[in-house]
Amino acid sequence: MAAACGIVAACASVGGGGGGTVTNDGPGPTADQTSPDAIWPVKTREHVDLWLHGYALLQEDTTFVPFFKRGYGTNMIVLKNRANVVTQLDANRDRLRARIAINPALINAQFVPLAFSNWAELSQTVDLFVRAEGNPRAASSQQQAQGIAFLAAYFQTAADRDWLRLFVQSLNDESTKFYHSYWVQQQRERSNVLELVDTLWQRTYRPRMQKFLNNTQQAQGEVLLSMPLDGEGRSVTSGKQSNTITVTFPDRPNDAVEAIYVIAHEAVSALAATAVTDNITPEQRRSGLGERYQSAAAVRGGALLIQRTSPESLDGYMRYYLRSVNRPVGASVQTTFTSTFSLPDTIRDALVRQLDVVLGGI
Repeated sequence: MAAACGIVAACASVGGGGGGTVTNDGPGPTADQTSPDAIWPVKTREHVDLWLHGYALLQEDTTFVPFFKRGYGTNMIVLKNRANVVTQLDANRDRLRARIAINPALINAQFVPLAFSNWAELSQTVDLFVRAEGNPRAASSQQQAQGIAFLAAYFQTAADRDWLRLFVQSLNDESTKFYHSYWVQQQRERSNVLELVDTLWQRTYRPRMQKFLNNTQQAQGEVLLSMPLDGEGRSVTSGKQSNTITVTFPDRPNDAVEAIYVIAHEAVSALAATAVTDNITPEQRRSGLGERYQSAAAVRGGALLIQRTSPESLDGYMRYYLRSVNRPVGASVQTTFTSTFSLPDTIRDALVRQLDVVLGGI
């Protein structure tokens, strides 16, 4: 049932700093059948967008670099009101939000859909998980047990399991009454954007970044464009050949390169996390300062990667992330960017050294 069933451990704490990446020790997500020659193909996934859409309507997005596009939730409510649509997600919003407030770790479950190839697999595994009360021993096969264990890593209590049950039930209704038709329409309208992102990625930016990807155990994988996401992607690493980087789906062809910026941000996030964890104190970690540093380090690391591989795009990258955090550019893009995403010298220097080593091929 489950397409990917290893128990995952978040590399970023609640709040999603550092690019929002998890490491999956089990088999990677089942992908569409693509050419065996395809390297990091660009795709979309309706069930991933539906799941993230649900989160965008429920959680308070207070992270430094936002998960979701500014105004996304308001825009969706306006569209639904205009269509006179009310779903179970609307009816259950207060109840679902209340549980997130009690257990903010539920935010980490944003990564869950990346482990499944479609909504049917995800919802069937959730149903099995709830009926088994989160106990893998209640499964009738090893595959089912793995699926239960995978979800149990995110939903550890009876209250969390009930939240998941209600969330999936609400998303089913949301999809039926509104989101499926909206998503299909948007895919048609943005098909030229998808094609342009793929062209930019495959013909220009991926070949330039491939050495970095190879040397950071990210030689192969897939890129998913997701409509709700902003500058903070959602990614899963599952070894050299099975990785998923989920990034913003730009609205217009002129903005297609924004997806490339977030790919760079995500690709370097594990490196950034290491630079931070190796250079902060336990007290800084406990106070949450490490999380803020990790968010800034991922943005700065992405800038370094762009600078080394596609220097002509550095200005656009910096402007994109300044817009993402709602900061005016000011007189100097470089100065504003550096001060906005400030880092202690020890972390910055460690990040530069690690990037030098990776791009040097050691």
